[in-house]
Parts: sequence; structure tokens; C-alpha cells
Amino acid sequence: MSVVYILECSDGTYYAGYTNDLGKRIKEHNAGKRGAKYTRGRGPVRVVWVKEYRELKSALRTERTIKALTRKQKELLVNGRRLDKVLAL
Repeated sequence: MSVVYILECSDGTYYAGYTNDLGKRIKEHNAGKRGAKYTRGRGPVRVVWVKEYRELKSALRTERTIKALTRKQKELLVNGRRLDKVLAL
């Protein structure tokens, strides 16, 4: 199972990623050692959106799509709007 997630960093910015172990990955982001370069120095982070996928290919496609969204679109997604509806804007 793959998970796509959005984190809110302590500076209010968003970071999107994917993993097969969300708990471990969040600890890595917050530790600042194995987390993404973007989240280093922006911790602590908190999970604000999660979606599970059976196939890695689908998760990677969604992650890429989310990374291309504007901040406003990410905010809509985080606030409960469906991804397909966000993309239709």
C-alpha cells in the first residue's frame, strides 16, 4: 500500500510526498535527517491530507499532480475538496 500525503510545515508552507510507511516518514521529516530537503529547517511538520493507493504508479501520479498545484488549490484539497474538483478549477 502506498500513501500520498501533504504536510504543513511550521512556516505554513505545504509539502507533498509519498511513502509506504507514513509514521516512519513523518518521523524522518521531523528529525531533519532523512526527510526531504524542503522540510529540513521547516519542522515540525504535521499531516494535513492523506490518500492511500494500492498501486505505486497511481500514488506517484497523484503526488506529481499535487506538487504542480498552486497554494490555493492545495488549500482547497486540504480543506476537503476532492482532487478532481480542484483540478477542474
